[in-house]
Amino acid sequence: MISEPAGRADELAAALAELGHDVRVYIRRADPDSAEVVVTPAGVHVVNVVAGPIRPIPSDLLLPHMGEFARVLGEQWRDGWSPDVAHAHFWTSGLAAVTAAKQIGVPVVQSFHELGEFDGAARGPSRSGYERALGRAVDRVVAQTQDEVGELVRIGVPRARLTVIPSGVDSERFTPEGPAAPREDPELPRILSVGKLVERKGFGDVIQAMRYVPGAEVVVVGGPPPEQLPADPGAGLLRSMAEQFRVADRFRLVGSVPQRELPSWYRSADVLVAAPGDERSALEAMACGLPVVGTAGGTLTETVVDGLTGDLVPARDPRALGGALRRLINDRVRRFAYATAALDRARQAYSWKRVAAQIGSVYAGLRRSNATV
Repeated sequence: MISEPAGRADELAAALAELGHDVRVYIRRADPDSAEVVVTPAGVHVVNVVAGPIRPIPSDLLLPHMGEFARVLGEQWRDGWSPDVAHAHFWTSGLAAVTAAKQIGVPVVQSFHELGEFDGAARGPSRSGYERALGRAVDRVVAQTQDEVGELVRIGVPRARLTVIPSGVDSERFTPEGPAAPREDPELPRILSVGKLVERKGFGDVIQAMRYVPGAEVVVVGGPPPEQLPADPGAGLLRSMAEQFRVADRFRLVGSVPQRELPSWYRSADVLVAAPGDERSALEAMACGLPVVGTAGGTLTETVVDGLTGDLVPARDPRALGGALRRLINDRVRRFAYATAALDRARQAYSWKRVAAQIGSVYAGLRRSNATV
């Protein structure tokens, strides 16, 4: 498994190891103090590959270092342990995986997780161009939703090469049981939103929607660390909007929090507003027994069952969003019913064990196909 950054690949790797697979995760080394190989409690070998400077590099600047990443992978696989199947996560890692795997005849599975903006008029190499080429070069592309399938087909990836397997959620860490982040006013309903402080996450719509949800607060978790919020442009814009729409007294920016603390923020809320296309926060909230309000379109239509685990509203419509939030906040019985159904759906349909079993079936099919060539 090749991933840069790791993130969801770590959770999948652990679940695959628990099912009996021999899993090694290759990531670009970003910390000079990290060991070359780390064995996790699940028995996964995490290999830190030196490719480029040993320091954190933004994901959109990794491409120049993928050739070196591929060279090291190829050397290690030829001279020692080699995989039966290579599974790459994110597009840059996919380029390295395909290059290295071709040298030893190993099939490659690709998960993009998110796609770049498609520009059909772009001249020269572009992210969408690399993603198109990668989707055609690998043996199988695992998409997380039917919406992603549509995007991949649109950029030229053959539909016959696509398999849909949803993302998973750690239902042992994200659970209704456990500590909750404190509220200054325990009687004030809390609306939560989670994600990077960028325009496409739709936090501006949430702030505007609060005009229609009197007597409730909205808390945004994400962005830079708390101490960097005062200088962050995204945070400044959201604060200005809160002032403009006269909801600043009911708006709170938390900044980024350690992953271990994130479940407590979900537990502290009455409802989550999921950013457009952000099925991860929706799944985490559902696993914590939290109803979800999101956009009727894109990936959330496959994660949130409208009228059962939450409500879906038209995109970029703060009035509709505010109305849905107000009705849900004011209806304790409906919130309880949504929360119960959301928890059941997260545990039954999105457990990492279930996802790993489906991914394992893809691997097994490719191994059989490769053996007959």
